Amino acid sequence: QVQLVESGGGLVQAGGSLRLSCAASGRTLSVYGMGWFRQAPGKEREFVAGISRTGGTTDYGDSVKGRFSISRDNAKNTVYLQMNSLKPEDTAVYYCAADGSFSARARTREYEYDYWGQGTQVTVSS
Repeated sequence: QVQLVESGGGLVQAGGSLRLSCAASGRTLSVYGMGWFRQAPGKEREFVAGISRTGGTTDYGDSVKGRFSISRDNAKNTVYLQMNSLKPEDTAVYYCAADGSFSARARTREYEYDYWGQGTQVTVSS
């Protein structure tokens, strides 16, 4: 079983950037596809980005395409989410998740992920 801890959240002005990190422990990250989701107050959890086990494939939610970038460093057991051109509507709690299915592609649905972090708050002011 893998444990996930997110970091890097905070308060940023619209147009700014943040980089979230997700550090894994308990098992090597290289066996997991990884994803980022977010949940704003009063809304359902939303897919943000996913990356396959090797990093060869990625996928993004429509609302973040062209602004966010997911990457991974398996040697450091860490996954990143680079967020640029942030908007107030990006405000949410961001969650890191691990997919233990050994799929070769990036997964996009919440139920496809087996392990979740506790989340990190991102607030974008206008």
